[in-house]
Amino acid sequence: MLTRTEAQLKREKLEMSSASALRELQRDLENKANDLSKLQKDIAKNHQVRKKYTIQLGENELVLKELDLLNEDANVFKLIGPVLVKQDMAEANANVRKRIEYISAELKRLDATVQDLEDKQNSKKEAIYKLQQKNQGLQAGKAPA
Repeated sequence: MLTRTEAQLKREKLEMSSASALRELQRDLENKANDLSKLQKDIAKNHQVRKKYTIQLGENELVLKELDLLNEDANVFKLIGPVLVKQDMAEANANVRKRIEYISAELKRLDATVQDLEDKQNSKKEAIYKLQQKNQGLQAGKAPA
């Protein structure tokens, strides 16, 4: 007749709860890793958009320098679809300045967004690291049993 001692029963319960905790921890770790992956994709996407705006800013600043070199009575044309349309010099200058202002504001907004995403990414990395440490601790505690 086999009888279990209280110590054996406690050990079995501990092993079952440990295995359950380990599964829960691994599930949590997987969720956080997925969240981190999404954040990294968002950061990459924002960097691409920022790159596009930076190029546009450079182009518009170059146009503004070119406009500053022209005389007041020079002809300025704007490309609208396939057609070049004559435009007033002051109007062209104002439009380019507004575009530069808008692009600069967008770049500042994107910088803030990227900074926020990078902060979130760092906190996710720390959380994942802590979960990995906890996971290793549980596995190490389970191994000798």
